[in-house]
Amino acid sequence: MRKDLHGLAISTDSTEAADAFDRATMAYLKYRTDAGRHLGAALKADPDFALAHVTRGYFNMLAYNKANVAGAAESLAEARKRASRTTAREAAHIEALDKWIQGDLDRMLAIWEHIAGEHPHDVLAFRLHHFNAFWLGRPETMQAEVEKVYPHWSDEYPGWGMLLSCRCFAHEEAGNYTLAESAGRQAIDVDPGDLWGAHAIAHVLEMQGRRGEGIAWLRKLEPNWEGGNNLKHHLYWHRGMYHLERREFDEVLSLYDKGFRDLNSPLVQAMPDMYIDVQNAASMLFRLERHGVNVGDRWIELADKAEARIGDCLSAFTLPHWMMALAATGRTAAANRMIEAMRSFGQGNGFGPRLVGHVALPVCEAVLAHKQSRHEEALKHLRPVVSEMYLLGGSHAQQDVLEQLFLDSALKADSAEDVRLMLERVAGRHPVSPDRRVGYAMAAARYGY
Repeated sequence: MRKDLHGLAISTDSTEAADAFDRATMAYLKYRTDAGRHLGAALKADPDFALAHVTRGYFNMLAYNKANVAGAAESLAEARKRASRTTAREAAHIEALDKWIQGDLDRMLAIWEHIAGEHPHDVLAFRLHHFNAFWLGRPETMQAEVEKVYPHWSDEYPGWGMLLSCRCFAHEEAGNYTLAESAGRQAIDVDPGDLWGAHAIAHVLEMQGRRGEGIAWLRKLEPNWEGGNNLKHHLYWHRGMYHLERREFDEVLSLYDKGFRDLNSPLVQAMPDMYIDVQNAASMLFRLERHGVNVGDRWIELADKAEARIGDCLSAFTLPHWMMALAATGRTAAANRMIEAMRSFGQGNGFGPRLVGHVALPVCEAVLAHKQSRHEEALKHLRPVVSEMYLLGGSHAQQDVLEQLFLDSALKADSAEDVRLMLERVAGRHPVSPDRRVGYAMAAARYGY
């Protein structure tokens, strides 16, 4: 039985398979596109390598695409066939994948927490936990997990920069900006091509209103992103957010077309409906239209993809973004089909269905009502869940588009109480006052905030 690059036993006797698995693991941690290729090489070298099958299942689930679940289930079945050869740690990974496929997300997180508690250098368990806790709106869980394993790490271990990046992002989302920035800058010192580190610092600068620094930070690091996956699109989105705050709308549109929604990009062509890309695009178009910017026909291709994904509720936070595209293009029938599909999914068991039925559904109904100028109705959908929207996942910067949806509905409904409610909420959480933020400044001036 071989050991991985962190000294953990893995269920293969093939040096070639073990080396390829290590390369796949590091590519995953670094957000590189060749992770799947390396994993394929590991399985080719040893088709009985159970943890590699599990990891293939994990990679399928990471797409948050209903169409990929069958592939994940096949990988789970292959891993189970080899269960007699696995270590206890690997067997736990098999169970975590099973719970992910079933939608038992709390149990899935608990298994990864147990693995990391027993094996703090299990980077797969740690990184998957970090990622999923984020998309479940649990920054405190991210923070607790990174601080649990951090004392066991040093720069002697491969992936040290990854851990620093995760520490940065977890603390940024928890509001600990000083510690976060220190950890993130250390991560980039370790590896200037660390996309998650670049991303985590981008969030710190966003939350502190350091827009010029943010633009310079991302421009400086961009040459290191070759071979990066769709996360580099999200970094272009962050740059667009800085320019948006400076009202440089032409630059935002240029970044849209050539950066985070470049339809000619091989990454977009390979995964045209990738959840993070859709979130980037729809949220930016929504913000631009709030400022009277003509976005042309950019909504159309997003709406086409939204129609094709009706009934896919694996990414709760993406659902309002799909609805924005359908509403913006006047596809009311498709929007109503999407609402009914969400209502049906929301009647199921487990955290995911409850989240979709209780939170994502009314938010999507509000998106449609807002676009159709039924602003008081939009508020009726949003008021009961405004304190729970964070459960949909996403960062403070990403959740902001839902807060702007509420604010814009309140302004257009001439509901002073609701305007003040949202201004107070964002002021209580965001270090930059509403009057210094482009999406809130007009409302703050009008209502004396």
